[in-house]
Amino acid sequence: MTYSWLCRTAPALALGLLTMAPVMATDDLLGPAATREGEEALVWASKMTCGTTEGGVTRYGMWEGKMYSRAPGEKDRHIFNVIGINTRQCERHVDPVRGKGFRSVSREIMVYLDPKTGEILDRWQNPWTGETVEVIHVANDPVNMRLPRFAREADGKPITVTLRQYDESFVSSREVPLFYENPLGGSYQEYVGGTYHAMEIFNDFYRAADFLDAKRTRLGESRISWQRISSWLPWMKMRDRPGIMIFNATGFSTFDKARIPPRLMQVLTSRYPDYLNPPPLGDRRENATTWTVTKKWIDERRSSKENK
Repeated sequence: MTYSWLCRTAPALALGLLTMAPVMATDDLLGPAATREGEEALVWASKMTCGTTEGGVTRYGMWEGKMYSRAPGEKDRHIFNVIGINTRQCERHVDPVRGKGFRSVSREIMVYLDPKTGEILDRWQNPWTGETVEVIHVANDPVNMRLPRFAREADGKPITVTLRQYDESFVSSREVPLFYENPLGGSYQEYVGGTYHAMEIFNDFYRAADFLDAKRTRLGESRISWQRISSWLPWMKMRDRPGIMIFNATGFSTFDKARIPPRLMQVLTSRYPDYLNPPPLGDRRENATTWTVTKKWIDERRSSKENK
């Protein structure tokens, strides 16, 4: 995960991306569209990303779902189940020209589970190659907005946020196509390929009253749906075998740590205790992705073998 509380480029992925761009206008075929501009839009954007207009408040976004493979000439396979959490907080900014703004800082995990037993997989037998490989779970730290979001764009135009309204619910829906140089590839990717190609799809559901009532500084719990279509995970060692992965997950975000499910809390406390807290405000580290984490893991293994 990577929706409004995610900001990843290759997650868990990670679902930033969400928090870096305003929600674009939508056709109101089934219901009215609610739109705000400038500082009012910033309040809405802040609630969507941070859950609040306050600074330094921790919000937890959690998801669970399934991962399927799709390869030419065979049926889709249910390869893994997944469970994850993004832990974030937001800092507040003021620019003399662009007005008020905010920036989120976060870290996130997502672990791969055996679809039959529900147990965490640390080793996995690749059904295509027969090779048993080490599973590299998602542990991206940080997953931050690169730049603050302000009430006005760099050209001075006010930002716009538009949400779909269905009865008592507001819905944000967007697709984020990704196509960039793969950090595991060489320096000739523009000639021979090797770029990372994926799409993140986010649908967030909120209580309309949390946005329409200007006195409310915080959202209640929001609901999310996240889908991802991407290349094979690098640690699967699929080489150039054709095929894609399809993720489908749902979840919710909350300020209440007690709402973290016991199974996920056990994963956090036993494996990733630092991820119960967001990065510090002002964190300027380079963002981590599945690809950069895997590259670091491979480099460390190779270095260890060379030094023996």
